[in-house]
Amino acid sequence: MTEKKTTIELKKLNKRFGDIVAVNDVSLKISENDFFTILGPSGCGKSTILRLIAGLEVQDTGAVMINNKDCSFVPANERPVNMVFQSYALFPHLSVRDNIEFGLKLKKINNIDRKTRVEEILELVKMNGYDFKLPSELSGGQRQRVALARAIVNKPKIVLLDEPLSALDANLRMEMQQELVNIQRDLKMTFMLVTHDQDEALSISSKIAIMENGKIIETNTATNMYEYPSKKFSAEFLGRINIIEGATSVINNRILFNSDTFGKINIKQDIKLPKDGVLGIRPEKIIIETGLNKQKNRVSMNGIITNWTYYGDVSYITIELKNKSKVYINVQNIHRNSLQELNIGKKLFASFDISDLIILEK
Repeated sequence: MTEKKTTIELKKLNKRFGDIVAVNDVSLKISENDFFTILGPSGCGKSTILRLIAGLEVQDTGAVMINNKDCSFVPANERPVNMVFQSYALFPHLSVRDNIEFGLKLKKINNIDRKTRVEEILELVKMNGYDFKLPSELSGGQRQRVALARAIVNKPKIVLLDEPLSALDANLRMEMQQELVNIQRDLKMTFMLVTHDQDEALSISSKIAIMENGKIIETNTATNMYEYPSKKFSAEFLGRINIIEGATSVINNRILFNSDTFGKINIKQDIKLPKDGVLGIRPEKIIIETGLNKQKNRVSMNGIITNWTYYGDVSYITIELKNKSKVYINVQNIHRNSLQELNIGKKLFASFDISDLIILEK
């Protein structure tokens, strides 16, 4: 398999704002045609990284490489990237068509080519017939489509997306997420998104980097980042997880994890727990049983339901064990009758397979 070209490479990037370290020694490679997402809490520095790539900020130290060229001090208007902002940043006095055409006019594209490109982009973002409306006459989702159209009409190799969907309602956000994926695949562009929305990151990204306090914690494919995170912070930030504290011991050639929650757990021989490591189990990996499951490779438990939150297709349940530990369980609401069994105060049996445990470093 041919290795993909690197489109963006960040080399030991650092940026401070006074006493605040926004970006701390970040090194990162983003491949051609990736939909790459930096995911992290507000204030972690992810938007600053985007602005450094776009040339809207200048790093203190380190380098920004774009298509193997050092663009660290290249002006923003000369970098081969376009950016879509959270605030849309449309010109309020210009029509949809004029907003989209703006960059083409700056590049002195002739009238015929300009008209052709605008028509193509309007169709791509499903904004046909809105050519002469002003931004104030559009919904939030429509304004976001225009902002995206303006960013891609020049056919850039790289599009930077700064939380562009955060202001949209849930249903429209899901629709736009799929539109972004379709557009990125159709146009074969590199998309780089920053967001704090875990669901958004998982649903549209080919790769995800988790960020905390100015640092990249780890990078992986979306699937592997959820199923096989290596850091406790990543596992907790990307969805719910039960963290199991404890320590390993070897008894009769068996590796045991002496957990505070579930007692002794048999660990597979080929698993190595890092120093100061913990285990994790996702709530959806735990299944409800009719009684204690005594199968060899399963960890069983029983407890009292202390919380039940209904989300339509799924219920989030918390049970409290005898040792007062709390365990989170996600249950698919497949049958209506099963909901009657999820009463607070009811005793519940559950279990999970040890192969679904995640090894995590603190």
